Amino acid sequence: MKEIRTLCCVLIALTSSLTQGLAQTPQELNPYQLIIRQAKAVIRLDGDLNEADWQNAAVAQNFFLNFPDDTAQATDRTEVRVTFDQQYLYVGAIIYQENSSYITNSLKRDFAGGSSDVFVVNIDPFQDKLNGFHFAVSPFNVQREGILDNGSNLSLDWDNKWYSQVKNHADHWVVEMAIPFKTLRYKLQEGQNVWRINFGRNARQRNEISSWYPVPRQFSPHALAFTGLLIWEDAPPKPGLNASLIPYFRANTERDFEFKLPNETGLAVGGDAKIALTPSLNLDLTINPDFSQVEVDRQLTNLSRFELFFPERRQFFLENEDLFSRFGFPDSRPFFSRRIGIANGLIRRTTTDGQTIEVNRTLNVPIRAGMRLSGKLDNNWRIGLLNMQTAALPDISLNPANYTVGVLQRRIFSRSTLGAVLVNKENFQETADGTYALDRQAYNRIVGLEYNLYSKDNKWDAEAYYHRALYENAPGDASSAALYVGYNNRFWNVMLANQYVGENYRAEVGFVPRTGMYSIFNQLRHFIFPKKAEKLILWGFGLTNNITYNTSPEFQLTDRKHTPNIFFQFPGQSELTLSLTQEHTFLFFPFDPTNSGGRPLPQDSEYTYYYANLQYQSDTRRRISYEASLQQGEFFNGNLFQFSGSLSYRWQPYGTFALSYAFNDISLPSPHNSATFWLVGPRAELSFTRNLFFSTFLQYNTQADNVNINSRLQWRFKPVSDLFLVYTDNYFSDQFFQSPQVKNRALVLKVTYWLNL
Repeated sequence: MKEIRTLCCVLIALTSSLTQGLAQTPQELNPYQLIIRQAKAVIRLDGDLNEADWQNAAVAQNFFLNFPDDTAQATDRTEVRVTFDQQYLYVGAIIYQENSSYITNSLKRDFAGGSSDVFVVNIDPFQDKLNGFHFAVSPFNVQREGILDNGSNLSLDWDNKWYSQVKNHADHWVVEMAIPFKTLRYKLQEGQNVWRINFGRNARQRNEISSWYPVPRQFSPHALAFTGLLIWEDAPPKPGLNASLIPYFRANTERDFEFKLPNETGLAVGGDAKIALTPSLNLDLTINPDFSQVEVDRQLTNLSRFELFFPERRQFFLENEDLFSRFGFPDSRPFFSRRIGIANGLIRRTTTDGQTIEVNRTLNVPIRAGMRLSGKLDNNWRIGLLNMQTAALPDISLNPANYTVGVLQRRIFSRSTLGAVLVNKENFQETADGTYALDRQAYNRIVGLEYNLYSKDNKWDAEAYYHRALYENAPGDASSAALYVGYNNRFWNVMLANQYVGENYRAEVGFVPRTGMYSIFNQLRHFIFPKKAEKLILWGFGLTNNITYNTSPEFQLTDRKHTPNIFFQFPGQSELTLSLTQEHTFLFFPFDPTNSGGRPLPQDSEYTYYYANLQYQSDTRRRISYEASLQQGEFFNGNLFQFSGSLSYRWQPYGTFALSYAFNDISLPSPHNSATFWLVGPRAELSFTRNLFFSTFLQYNTQADNVNINSRLQWRFKPVSDLFLVYTDNYFSDQFFQSPQVKNRALVLKVTYWLNL
């Protein structure tokens, strides 16, 4: 541990020196500047830029390509103007494109990146090149908004009110946006006010991504390191009160047929409040939150020895997620919000024929209330504070608990950050009089420091962290630490990482599937660009290595994986990848590779096996697109054939029909289990209008012996106000096609309403 801490300090010192040197370099004059003036007359949001204020506004044009190349200007012109009044920031753009070439997946809000023609605005009001706001509009006036964090990561889970209109013409379309200043977070400066901004567009038929401020090809077009200056000739308005209430009402009914349980119904009310304490600091409150409208998890076939990660989908936990959930590495997160409000256990129930039985279930734990304080204190400091209180769940003898996450982050030098995190879980115990009191011994805390480096030119990034677990009588070796350095330019991508997780590192509110291990991960990729890119945009080769040791009783190799690969990228972003893998596994506990309850491979046995993988992604511009992955080779002491992928049909502009699939054929020598698993998921996502959406999703999973059907109707009857009708059904997969037998069924009606105060 001492050596790891010393290594952390060395990395921080080295990377800080590098960043300091970059920051001390005199700032170059940014040639991409756009003057914004206050409108002298009313701006009508109609998709016509015919007001005098639009005609007199400065123009951002001459967009540069980001993809497929970054050495030329975009083929089609884009002209952008900005102005404002005391309520709105206005953005007007003329996008030259023949209307016969439009491509979009659906009319649903918050469409995925790369799925539609789109005009984009990225705004960084604090000029830290790390955090910002994202607004986008398609030619069908479908909106998308999100939060940018860590320089370029885009999260579409942020919802807020803003307005747009689009008017289509034969050879161009015009978009007019009105973004309320209440929606943005910024601080009014004395004297000259300057924000950072960039405009972008995706022209899918031409296979071009472009932006006003040039963004090198190896970086995301949303990278805030590459932004022009929005210079306010007239100061923006002083931010005013921004407070909203979002109440909800829910009614539900459900029935368990598998265990012959009686029908259960329920009614619930609750809601959220959003309050801007300062122009850049937001307080979110929730009482009796409900997440019944959230889509079900995408099921996976689990052939691993450890817990699988399923992403958070509940809205309250997703906003400003980077402040709370990004500490650590992906397999050692000190905070994982899915630990709150979800639990597994045996419940006792009386069946319809009078029997008392115990059923193993995943249950929703009632959350009584919660709060989240997040945002900027000034240009250099960010703060995050989350607190949630859960109620008792007598069904599984689960007592109440309180969860707290505190984060303080300081920007250092140009774009780097130093952060401190505290994760605290306090458990309660039942007293003699039936109430609950704090259990002083039953607590779990994680404290930690983390440094993130982002160089000025975005080529270097690095991370170093040290976390310590605190709990009653915690022994030694209860910490986790890691180092990572990455370099990315046009021709090379290099990542070097190592991680240590102590045997006694216990993070009850985190995601740590494996403790007592030290791992090393390296990746090298080289990109080659042909001189003529008509048929092949780029190709290259790479190598990844992953080596893991157990730390107790001594450092012993348990996992080793070497994967050389070669890849090709074609027009339309279609890709072909071929890889070969050598994998070595030492089992430190008995393990059935099929995870089907068969005879496990013995503890202390080890295996070296080889397999090949071929992956292809087709041209996504076409109405029918697909991706496929084929793996063949050895698996522990047997063989594995795996075939997976998806097929998609775009019914423009109304929606998409898709089918995902995964087939695994595992052959192991007797007396161990061989198994064949299917996981098939047909899906339909339809947008009848920009305010009425329907999705239905079926998952046929033979490993879990389950067929799940989830259908959701959403009507956005007002901005950010919705009515949901959700139907869920589960069947046994082994007899689904012969004689379907239902396990359980549920129907939920939920209404939410956004009320501005």
